[in-house]
Parts: sequence; C-alpha cells; structure tokens
Amino acid sequence: MTADPLIPGIFGTVFLIFAGRKRVAMNITLIGMAGAGKSTIGKALAKRLDYTFIDVDGMITKKTGMPLQALIDKQGDSALIRFEEEAILELEQVDNCIISPGGSVVYSEKAMEHLKKISKIVFLDASFRSIVRRIPNARKRGIVGLRDRSLKELFEERLVLYKKYADFSIRLKGRENVQRVAGKIIKLCFDSEP
Repeated sequence: MTADPLIPGIFGTVFLIFAGRKRVAMNITLIGMAGAGKSTIGKALAKRLDYTFIDVDGMITKKTGMPLQALIDKQGDSALIRFEEEAILELEQVDNCIISPGGSVVYSEKAMEHLKKISKIVFLDASFRSIVRRIPNARKRGIVGLRDRSLKELFEERLVLYKKYADFSIRLKGRENVQRVAGKIIKLCFDSEP
C-alpha cells in the first residue's frame, strides 16, 4: 500500500522488534533550522522504520499553491507561521510517521504542544557554519524572519526554542552519515520507551 507522502494514513498500533525487544510504534518529529537535514534524515528514518514521511512544508505548498518564499513575499511571515500551525494541528490521528515541519514551527506554541502530544521531538542541532554551507541562498528559501534579521540572529533566537521543545538533541557537525544519524534517532526514541 502506497500512501500520499503529504497526507498521512491512519494506522493502528504496530509493534516493532529492535534488538529482540518489542516496541510500540510512535511518531517522531524532527526540528531544526532550514538546512539541518530534516528532510534527508527524515526520509531515511521513515524508510528504515517503514513509517510515512510527512513534509509539512510540502503540505503548505500544496494547500496554498505557491512556494514558501512566494507565500512570505505575498502574505508575510505571519501567514507562513499560521499555515504551518494549521497543517500541524490537522495531524490528529497519525501513527508511525516521521514529521518534518519547517524551521519556524517553534514560533507557534500551539503547534509545538500538539507535536509534543503526538510525537517524540528530536532536535537536529546543526552548527551555524554547516547551515550557511547548505543553504547559500537563504533569502530565497522561504525562511521566516529573514526580512528583519540576519540568518545568524535567527539561528541564535531559534536555538533556545529548539532546545526548549526537544525531547532529544543530536549534534550534527556537518558531514554525518545519514544512516548513522537515523540509527541514533531510533536508539534514542525507542530505548527511552518504558
């Protein structure tokens, strides 16, 4: 069965076997700056766990019919934050999903509380240097806040919020093996279950 990657299906509770132990399946949300690797790592993680990958930016683009930067240019930062919050609040009855919201999701307390309720939250803690290297055209990327502040200022502002909401953090130095990072996330999330 193939599911639309933007609209998750409803799955019953599934048990996974890790290292000979039974584990209840769950949702995992990856947070971090644009360029941290949420989509790349999230897709690898979803494939490894046989989960559905939910790209929240893709949901917004599909709903509005325009790229994120065009949405910001036309309606402002607050519109993107509002659409992101609405998209996340629509994720009601989801199981076995890897959720990849935009980096600005932490500006919505309501969205973050909802994600906390339905998932384990993992902060992909990439260095500023690696973010700059991965997104050289940041002003065209659809990043909330770049009209008034520099990428460095946004990075520092959001870092506090990412740490506030994260259940777990994974420090990324810039050239990690995606499968190793996925493995670390699996270990953190499933080994912490009672």
